[in-house]
Amino acid sequence: MDNVQETKVALVTGASRGIGKACAIALAKAGYKVVVNYNSNDAAAQETIKAIEEAGSEGIAVKANTADLKAVQDMMRTVVKTYGKIDLLVNNAGICKDEFVLMMSADTIDQCLDINIKGYLYCAQAAALKMFSKKKGCIINVSSVSSVFANEGQTVYSSTKGAVNAMTMTMAKELAPRGIRVNAIAPGFIATDMVDQIPEEIQLKNIEKIPFGRYGTPEEVADTVVMLASDACSYITGQVLVIDGGLSL
Repeated sequence: MDNVQETKVALVTGASRGIGKACAIALAKAGYKVVVNYNSNDAAAQETIKAIEEAGSEGIAVKANTADLKAVQDMMRTVVKTYGKIDLLVNNAGICKDEFVLMMSADTIDQCLDINIKGYLYCAQAAALKMFSKKKGCIINVSSVSSVFANEGQTVYSSTKGAVNAMTMTMAKELAPRGIRVNAIAPGFIATDMVDQIPEEIQLKNIEKIPFGRYGTPEEVADTVVMLASDACSYITGQVLVIDGGLSL
């Protein structure tokens, strides 16, 4: 591998499974050293590290609750202590709890706000502070098609993802003078273990709404993240790229 100065370093939150894991692997294939953030599943995080190594790169796993500011700050110190810098943050750790508006619990609201909004803000702030002096960096926030497409039962979730879109645009404007790009991706129905929990009859109805007639794959989302982080997209900032197979059309 190249030395620290030449090799880019990425931090992917919620990278022990699903879209986060796919992003970590895709970035490893693209030459990044990858820091795998996770909250609870040690074994799954190590599986991601193994996949990163099989892809020809290296990485470390850092256990941290992204809704905890001190934990995020400690994690960022570990990233810089290990690799000397951070070039890319993929803000992916999130929670989805579907409840109709008349049945929403205070716990659901608090958890979604803490992880999906505060967690993203904490991680973005910590990463930007490390990128600031180098006048270069990239932050990609994982939003959701639910931020632009009404889906019953997702009042809380869609609210948090709408907030992610708004913070993406504002952060992009604030950080552009320092050479830091901030964009968001908004996946639709992606074939992950989260979607596997949806009853089959509802899954069939969801697929009927998608012009492509299928769910997307985590790898398709991850490939978009790699592209958006690359120099090929160096003049793109403040955008929300929808990846939904045409669902929101």
